[in-house]
Amino acid sequence: MTPSQVAGSVFPDCDDPRFVFPETIETDRLRLAARSPEAVDLDECYRICSSDPGIEEVTEHVTWDPHETKKETQEFLERGRERFDDGEAATYVIRPREGEDGAGEIAGFGGFDVEWDRRTANLGVWLRKRFWGRGYSGERAAALAEVAFDDLDLDIVAVSHHPDNEASRRAIERYVDRLGGRREGRLRNTLAFADGSVHDEVRYTISRAEWRDATA
Repeated sequence: MTPSQVAGSVFPDCDDPRFVFPETIETDRLRLAARSPEAVDLDECYRICSSDPGIEEVTEHVTWDPHETKKETQEFLERGRERFDDGEAATYVIRPREGEDGAGEIAGFGGFDVEWDRRTANLGVWLRKRFWGRGYSGERAAALAEVAFDDLDLDIVAVSHHPDNEASRRAIERYVDRLGGRREGRLRNTLAFADGSVHDEVRYTISRAEWRDATA
């Protein structure tokens, strides 16, 4: 497969289409680039992941804690590249495009991991507090759903949130409804946090048929 431009996504060379994730994805307001040490300045990323204003709120209901060392940030970026190259997950640094407040800055990270045997992509995202409330989460989700269904030929896109995370609930419900999906329910003890605690999660899914009907 040669590099191609598909729905705002740039794909690398690859002989096995199952493992082709787009290196970059562009939407009306966002540019997503594959998470790697080459794509992100380490010092900037460490500052954001360790002490950005509002970082405690950002990490309150997610499975990771603010980074304590620059080595932790380096490993975070390296792990993104490794999983991308291995066909396990496509995660991206999210930056607003020209014309947006904060254009070119790191707004956050997001993407999906893939359960190939279940033909399912599991979405995830976190955004810096200053970029909340702009609809970026939904715009990113719509672009990733298109990649999952049209380019990777998957059957299901899934997403979940901690039951107490009201901001995520509102954002997820909006875009899941817009993309034709539904709330599946509350799963018990499926989220393992960095501090060793275990939590429930609320799960939503979108099928390829539902997505096609909703976006036709």
